[in-house]
Amino acid sequence: MTQADSSAARMVRLLEQLAPVEGYNLSALDDVRFLRSNRPLTRTPVLYDPGIVILCQGRKRGYLGDDVYVYDAQHYLVVSVPVPFTMETDASQAEPMLAVYMRLDLQLASELLLQVDEALGPSDAPPKGLYASPMDDGLRDSTLRFLEAMSVPGDARILGPALVREIYYRILTGEQGGSMRAALDRQGHFAKIVRAIRKIHSSYQERLDVLSLAREASMSVTSFHLHFRNVTHSSPMQYLKSTRLHQARLLMLRHAMSASTAAFDVGYESASQFSREFKRFFGRTPHAEIEWMKATYALPEPATPSPYVSSH
Repeated sequence: MTQADSSAARMVRLLEQLAPVEGYNLSALDDVRFLRSNRPLTRTPVLYDPGIVILCQGRKRGYLGDDVYVYDAQHYLVVSVPVPFTMETDASQAEPMLAVYMRLDLQLASELLLQVDEALGPSDAPPKGLYASPMDDGLRDSTLRFLEAMSVPGDARILGPALVREIYYRILTGEQGGSMRAALDRQGHFAKIVRAIRKIHSSYQERLDVLSLAREASMSVTSFHLHFRNVTHSSPMQYLKSTRLHQARLLMLRHAMSASTAAFDVGYESASQFSREFKRFFGRTPHAEIEWMKATYALPEPATPSPYVSSH
């Protein structure tokens, strides 16, 4: 067995302990979850918070437009901005999907970005809202030491944050780190679109239109449409609709809201329109979708609020 194989096997054993139940398992760190899935999942719409997903066993595939993003024990996924896409999982009871999810700490990422830019120079890579990239030896080693620390309660709280920082550094300087650095930069068209995306996630209950969102981004409507689609593979109004539908699904799941109450809470004026659009988007009625979610996922409440998605 090679050293890489030995490290991979050790990470699987550690994650089996850290993620004993199916779904999202909490950790000693607010922005870290350990994921387990004991069954395959067919394509389902998802909207991830910005973050990093490192799989140690199993495979996931994300579909965005014509692009396919494969992340498995040899690849990790980075989400720089919330992008609605569809995802499917390869897993089984005998060989569950095991993964680490780190919600993006924008303050930590920005601090490291300045240091990395000073050392390497600003990135000239194109910014990306979503990408999968191969695991290198440095990131694999950092992830193993992180999982070992997280397996010991005292080590988790004291050493965990420093090891999270190390993993961020490995990704920012990795094969596609330039794209993440460019996405975190506060200048340029990508950054302007990010401002509009944050507006959508903070105010999706309000009456939003393309003109108001273009103003938020300080862009003309034509330019805003073009650059928004380049970042999200969606029009601004389609993105707003998907955000509302995802948020309504969380409200119904976490707070047992009725479909009509959730619809009005996220900004719909017609419950019947909401139900039609919900079924078209998720492939199930609101009631059927929530029953399926309860049987499939375990979703803890976020410990800290996201700058993008309301935790309710």
